[in-house]
Amino acid sequence: MSQGTVRRKDKEMSRQEVEDLLGRATLAHFGTVGADGQPYVVPNLFVYAEGKVYLHTTSASGHFKQNIGQNPRISFETAEMGQVFPYGEFECDTTVSYASVVGFGSVRIETDRAAKALFFDRFMAKYADPKWQARPKGFYPRLDEVTIYVIEVANLSGKKGPLPGLSDQWPSKNMTKSPGVKAPAKAPEGH
Repeated sequence: MSQGTVRRKDKEMSRQEVEDLLGRATLAHFGTVGADGQPYVVPNLFVYAEGKVYLHTTSASGHFKQNIGQNPRISFETAEMGQVFPYGEFECDTTVSYASVVGFGSVRIETDRAAKALFFDRFMAKYADPKWQARPKGFYPRLDEVTIYVIEVANLSGKKGPLPGLSDQWPSKNMTKSPGVKAPAKAPEGH
């Protein structure tokens, strides 16, 4: 299977839906590979801007920084879980509404102080509570103590499973994946 290809075309999100989800999602998971071939996934807050994904960590060296230092290839995902609902008469006929984005690309460390400050301007615009107005805007005295990563996105895809209306959910509509199957008779209690 190629990167960025959605098998179920009926669930594929438009580019605008993908970008909207990346703009509002609060947490993503970023996957790298170590020199020994060991995969490593880390959750992180992020900003999506200008077709790129930005995230930050401490300036200390950890698995993530070491991995991208030897291999800049990266994958990431973010998702929103909706409501769990039944679509058929058996317990296995249950699903969830969702939207998810998966991306692949290469990652680099941003060293330009103005670009790092711009990241934090965007980061605070996304995550800060507007009530925090007493704090000075655009002042980041510890820029040298953080590492900003920029992901150049090569492939991006999104998939969704919207919540159907009540008239399209069981029991109003039976979409069981096992039509004609009969559940076993319930054994008397105590046996």
